[in-house]
Formats: sequence, C-alpha cells, structure tokens
Amino acid sequence: MSINPEIANQVRTGDFTTNTHDTGSGPPVLLIHGSGPGVSAWANWRLVMPELAKRARVIAPDMLGFGYSERPPGFAYGMDAWVRQAVTLLDMLGIERADLVGNSFGGGLSLALAIRHPARVRRLVLMGSVGVPFPITPGLDAVWGYEPSLAAMRELLDIFAFDRSLVNDELAHLRYEASIRPGFQKSFSAMFPAPRQRWVDALASREQDIRRLPHETLVIHGREDRVIPLTNAYTLADWIPRAQLHVYGHCGHWTQIEHAARFARLVGDFLAEAGAEEPLSVSN
Repeated sequence: MSINPEIANQVRTGDFTTNTHDTGSGPPVLLIHGSGPGVSAWANWRLVMPELAKRARVIAPDMLGFGYSERPPGFAYGMDAWVRQAVTLLDMLGIERADLVGNSFGGGLSLALAIRHPARVRRLVLMGSVGVPFPITPGLDAVWGYEPSLAAMRELLDIFAFDRSLVNDELAHLRYEASIRPGFQKSFSAMFPAPRQRWVDALASREQDIRRLPHETLVIHGREDRVIPLTNAYTLADWIPRAQLHVYGHCGHWTQIEHAARFARLVGDFLAEAGAEEPLSVSN
C-alpha cells in the first residue's frame, strides 16, 4: 500500500484541521503555496523542503480550500480567513515568530500577515507574488478558470514553465488527478469565479501599508513569468524599504521547481544572514 506524501500532520486550527508538513530543526520557516488547481504544500515545495530543512524548521501547510486540510461546508474563503489560519497554526505549534516564504497567492497572503501581525514575522520571501494591484494576465485567468481535463492541465503547465521539459506529462497527469479528488475542484472553483480581476484586487494590500513594512524582504521572480507579471516584483522591491530583488532568466512562474537548487540556496542564505535584529512593529 503506497503512502501519499502530500498527507502529513493534522493540526487543529480553530474549527478545522490543517494538513501540515513539519520537518527539520532550527529557526522556523513557514512556506505558503500558490493557488493553482490541484495544488498542495507538498506539490508546491517538495523539491526545496529537504534542502531548507537542513538549516531550519520548515512548516508547509495546505491553506483552506487546498490540498488535504479540512473543507468546512459553506466556508467563506478570503484573506481574513487565510491569515487567521496561518497565525493560529503558528500558535498551535508554539511558534512566536517565523520567516515567511510565499509563492504567488502565498506571497499576497504573506504580505497581509506581515502587515497585520508584524511581530510574528522575522523575514519575508515573496516569489512570483501577488499582493499589489495589476491587470489580471491571460495566464492567471486561465489558472483560476481551470476546468478539469488532462488537456487543460497540460496547457496550464505550458503557461507555468519556461522550459516545458522540467514539467513533463507525468507531472501534468499527477496534477490533473489531484484536481479531481473529492472536494478539490468544488472548493477551487468557489474561490475565484469570473470576473476574476476582483480576486487580484482582493489579494492586494494597500501601498501605504506595504511601504511601512519593517522586515528584511527578498523578492524573487521569473523573467518569463506569464502568470504574474514581472512588474509586480519591481513594485514590491520599490515599495518595501528593506527589500532586495532577484530575477531568474529563462524562468516562468515556478521558480522553486524550475530552479529548485538555486532557489533553495538563495533563500537559505538570505534567511541565514547575520544582521541587526528586525523591528517587531510598524508605526501607524
């Protein structure tokens, strides 16, 4: 009998349980996945978790509506609920302060969490991130508008990756099978119904709040990203006072998959850098 590596620890977070990978030891790092169909924390971070876990305690949850966390009937998905879930998870794990690494949707969530709970965050890594205003791309509209079929999943992988050989048909089949598991598509389609520009806007934080972030931040983006525009990275690097920017060439939206070893090394080094302790709060 095979064991599904996507299923990990079930942590009680309020009225539901959160499927949570928890590996390694050292300073805690919370990895927040993106919002593609069939996504889970394991699917998103499986290539980099082992490397990061050599230097840190890596915590990777399935956010509400994704993966193998509970799907409460009639649940209202949105930023308030996702931030509350992440903070409650840290509480339940006894973690006062963590580094955040957010991918795409997870980047917008990480930004919101840092703005609302600055004392819970040490450093930020935002990869292919939403969280700032931008006109929805055809790629993101296709991702959020996914209707399950193997052909549709193959088309999405063509959008996600610069080098399609890195995300082969085997991965397309795995992600398609994940997208049709009981409850997956129902919750996914409920989160981002058309017209979808409103969900881009709903995931964005206010410019004045982003500009007040006190945290050291690493912004990462693929130059050929067709899902989230590269201009988002420049905006975040401009607005966040203590930000640095790294752009990967020949890279689409899945930096952590297309350049897994480089990504893990870059992020691990950034989080391990010595330096002055970051401030715990922001001014109003």
